[in-house]
Amino acid sequence: MNYAQLLFPDFSLILCGFLVCRYTSLNRTVWQQVDALVYFFLFPVLLFQSISKTTLDWQAASNLIIAGLGVGAAGIAMAYALPYLPWLGRHIDPRQHAACAQVGFRFNSFIGLAISERLSGPQGLLLIAVLIGVCVPLFNMGAVWPMARHAERGFWRELVRNPLVLGTVSGLLANVLGLHIPHWAEPTVTRVGAAALSLGLMAAGAGMQFGALSRGKALGLAVLTIRHFLTPMVAFLLARLLGLTDLQTTILLAFSALPTASTAYVLAARMGYDGAYVAGLVTLSTLLGMASLPFALGVLRLLPQAGLW
Repeated sequence: MNYAQLLFPDFSLILCGFLVCRYTSLNRTVWQQVDALVYFFLFPVLLFQSISKTTLDWQAASNLIIAGLGVGAAGIAMAYALPYLPWLGRHIDPRQHAACAQVGFRFNSFIGLAISERLSGPQGLLLIAVLIGVCVPLFNMGAVWPMARHAERGFWRELVRNPLVLGTVSGLLANVLGLHIPHWAEPTVTRVGAAALSLGLMAAGAGMQFGALSRGKALGLAVLTIRHFLTPMVAFLLARLLGLTDLQTTILLAFSALPTASTAYVLAARMGYDGAYVAGLVTLSTLLGMASLPFALGVLRLLPQAGLW
């Protein structure tokens, strides 16, 4: 399967967002409002719908859930460890690290949902929704904690106000309690979800910035290496260790190789950190995703079939 060709439609939307923001009157001022719309409304609705509308077979998905949490925990541990590495720590500013550690383990759910549906249809969408459901709280806790600690702000207050956490937790509760969206509301909610995917991808492109990347080069290189190379390797090892099915392995590898969350710079800026620098890392991560996704899906995925593992 040509994964680069398969992923092109989604990355073309990212390119469209960049070009529209860069070369038309629909500049960053406009797209900041789109970011807020997607982050606070459209995407939480999409998460709630994806998680709540289908009965989840928790037993069948248990190994995938364990693998997803393992990938997340490994990414958080590696990102947190950077200042303590003797050959790297002296080049890292603690405040800058607090803001951009999240780049090493968070993921772009917009791209993840779009790609999983393209890879495996509704079943792939369901599996990525399960991973989002169990991992978003962990990843957001991992993102908020160092910034809240460094800025002496309330960690739990920041966490419970996060719209992604609220959308995820409410979707899981609805699923467990057997609650469903009324039939008359489903068309509207479905359209909201479609808008979230398209606008989320374009907003990721519109948010791309390169100007602030000259500062903190060592830290930036380290977190991007974790996000785009080390995390997919961890996912591959966990998939083999836990004996995931072919479909589960495909979704886990795609999940592990996604670009970092486009909302990372929004979170950093809202908590008083250098949002421009984090935006630069998000930009590079978005571009690197065009290489790491084919690497994970086309190289790592095929190692067992080639008899190399």
